[in-house]
Amino acid sequence: MLIVQKYGGSSVGSLERIRNCAARVLATQRAGHDVVVVVSAMSGETNRLIALANQLAALERAPEAEARPGRGPYVASERAGDRDHERELDQLMCTGENVSAALLAMALQNAGGAAISLVGPQIGMRTDGTHTNARITSVDHARLRLELSAGRVVVCAGFQGVGPDGNITTLGRGGSDTSAVALAAALKADVCEILTDVDGVYTTDPRVEPRARKIPRITYEEMLELASLGAKVLQIRSVEFAMKYSVPVHVRSSLNDNEGTWIMSEQRNLESAVVTGVALDRNEAKVTLTNVPDRPGTVAAIFGQLARANIIVDMIIQNASRGGSTDVTFTVPENDLRNAVVELRRLELQGAGPMEVLSDAEICKISIVGVGMRTHAGVAARAFEILGSENINIQMVSTSEIKVSVIVHERYGELALRALHAGFGLDAEVEASA
Repeated sequence: MLIVQKYGGSSVGSLERIRNCAARVLATQRAGHDVVVVVSAMSGETNRLIALANQLAALERAPEAEARPGRGPYVASERAGDRDHERELDQLMCTGENVSAALLAMALQNAGGAAISLVGPQIGMRTDGTHTNARITSVDHARLRLELSAGRVVVCAGFQGVGPDGNITTLGRGGSDTSAVALAAALKADVCEILTDVDGVYTTDPRVEPRARKIPRITYEEMLELASLGAKVLQIRSVEFAMKYSVPVHVRSSLNDNEGTWIMSEQRNLESAVVTGVALDRNEAKVTLTNVPDRPGTVAAIFGQLARANIIVDMIIQNASRGGSTDVTFTVPENDLRNAVVELRRLELQGAGPMEVLSDAEICKISIVGVGMRTHAGVAARAFEILGSENINIQMVSTSEIKVSVIVHERYGELALRALHAGFGLDAEVEASA
């Protein structure tokens, strides 16, 4: 078998943990498998590099100024969007993964194994050339095959590739997951193991609901929904890649040999529950536009303005027309709320009266996910009944074939999550007694 193993930052967070990873990798190889390993930067290293870049930016503004915290995965500086500056950010960011790869290869050699570390260009990971958030276009795996045929474990620096101009590019935060799945797809690996400090995917966040249980098998579609709704186990793009190329993914702990969670196609997962998981997303804010002209093109103008400002819109509701005007309500990420309000207040709509922009950041989104919803009626009604029994008011609703999402006041978020988790029989105690 050919196995791709990916180790996250916590798994390579110290020299002792790197030695533990090396032992696990060698055990896999000595069991008769070819092994390609993808590593993240050591835990905390990426944040340290961001802090250095921020400190330098602060010194350039004024020697006495304090560095501002990073916004998103990269430095929040006046140079954002400057291609030359972003090139250097990529050069800086990729060093964390390079260190992890070299150290793990050394640990494998020290333990008597044959290993070699490779970085983006050596791996053959080609990207579209976009700095700080590149997309993979192809993988030239000839070098990987050559090293594997020589009996070596190939340790790859994740999170990075090379653009058409030969410059290093990075794939955005969590990009090592995508690197691993892309390599597994290119090599036609038998499995891609995502090894981390948790032992699988859970029905909900165990920190919020202690009775959450590990899911043995989950479909790509369900995992994609959960990842998009705030589950931190896998990067969304890695799940998209796995689904597109039918890569079997096994999420498991790097600290033990227990079976984790298998992510697979719906056809192979024959035990799909009606509801597989419940997710809570606190990074939501609501915007309402009142007195919006009810005529063709108006809604396009509103959301076109937001799109040009790179603001992602999630749930949308438009009320029935009254007297030629209507109200439009939608949600955006909470950290984009201020920009969204600014953009909308400068929007001029033909024939519009005194349009008012209202905002509310004290909300959260609760979602239930499950491919079983496709063949079971009344799932949404049951969810609303559960929330109603807890006196939780629903402000907005959005549905798809395998998901029901509701917006509630943030003070009820955890209560709603626990109620839905129990109401759909996902508690560990329920499973044990079944």
